[in-house]
Amino acid sequence: MTPQKDAPPGQVLEAEVLVVGAGPVGATLAVTLAAAGVPVAVVDAQPLPPMELPAFDGRAYAIALTSRNLLAAAGLWDVLPAPPCPIRRIRVSDGRPGERASPLHLHFEAEEAGEEAFGWMVEARSLRVALNARLAALPQARVLAPVTAAVTRTAEGVEARLSDGRLVRARLAVAAEGRNSSLRAAAGIGVSRLDYHQTGIVCAVAHERPHGGSALEAFLPNGPFAQLPLNDAMPGHEDDLTDAVRAGFPHASAIVWSERTALAQRFLAMDDTAFAREVARRMGDHLGALRIVGRRWSYPLSAMQAMRFTDTRLALVGDAAHGIHPIAGQGLNVGFRDVAALAELLIGAHNANADPGAPALLAAYQAARRPDSLLMLGATHALERLFGNDLAPIRIARRLGIAAVDRVPGLKNFFARRAMGFGGGIASGLLGGRGLMPAGTP
Repeated sequence: MTPQKDAPPGQVLEAEVLVVGAGPVGATLAVTLAAAGVPVAVVDAQPLPPMELPAFDGRAYAIALTSRNLLAAAGLWDVLPAPPCPIRRIRVSDGRPGERASPLHLHFEAEEAGEEAFGWMVEARSLRVALNARLAALPQARVLAPVTAAVTRTAEGVEARLSDGRLVRARLAVAAEGRNSSLRAAAGIGVSRLDYHQTGIVCAVAHERPHGGSALEAFLPNGPFAQLPLNDAMPGHEDDLTDAVRAGFPHASAIVWSERTALAQRFLAMDDTAFAREVARRMGDHLGALRIVGRRWSYPLSAMQAMRFTDTRLALVGDAAHGIHPIAGQGLNVGFRDVAALAELLIGAHNANADPGAPALLAAYQAARRPDSLLMLGATHALERLFGNDLAPIRIARRLGIAAVDRVPGLKNFFARRAMGFGGGIASGLLGGRGLMPAGTP
């Protein structure tokens, strides 16, 4: 999946859709379109094969049930090199670091909701390998990386002048380059931002006891802390997972930890032993002793929403369109909802020989996605404000609220379905498990 090393200057490449950005959202959109027969070109400033990191590095994605359906429809789920780990149960608690969690908690079982799992944990490297393999195998997909692109959009079409001298002509450009999207900025699309003054810490731990497919969401005064189940640290990894198994830590979990930035910086500077103690203070001892495996990752936490998701022959997807607090673990899944909505519109246009960049199609995409993304932003912001404080009256009220939800089946099922990715006006067949629609399909 590398570019032509001696690409002739001035060579013209044709595609229906140009996707700028080959991250998880952009690459999944490209695979979904190409699998349905839509010619697509993907441009990225980074080479794709080096994204396939050689060893476990601590990063993993929580893939909701509806997102799994999208990845399966695109042929990605079955080519993941590392098996995903199902999240079969979720425990929600409220507490403080170093103290036992409140006995008033909320417990979800996927089986009670009639599903195999709420979602699956997928290693970041595993998804990258699957995306690269599918892009390479699909004749309608063209990957152009590493190159940069100067994109020009008019009412008639899109042209992208690549840094290697080639020219790509398309009928629609899709901005998938992340929160600092240059295509969004060039279109003059404004954004609203909210800084949480928190840092997200992502890592993985190996632990003594099995997790049984259980996830923990602990609401703490400085931000939420999540333990998410990973597949057991099996022998044979050429990395520190192997050492963890030999030392008696055969099970693994991902950690997503939101913390005030000043404290996060202090924790990140600790050695592995001291850092593991801080993780244990927040996670508790239900999984036994633990040790850190892989790298630690950190990033500033903020919310972001684009004022609109479209412009002349342009659609925004993923972090180019929106960003939310990780408190509900739905950030990537909201991006996959963008993919499903836009892909169905574009596949339908392709099958009908219609214009994929037509104003009506772009208006339909914005109508389908912007309200849902605003709802998710508002919900995650409200959760962060409700749970991100230690005021006694509010702490007591939220613990009583958690316990009340646990005792109301209808309300509990509502939250469970939202965790799986259902609801919010989402009616996409790809998210619901329907396959792709090749040309000629009624």
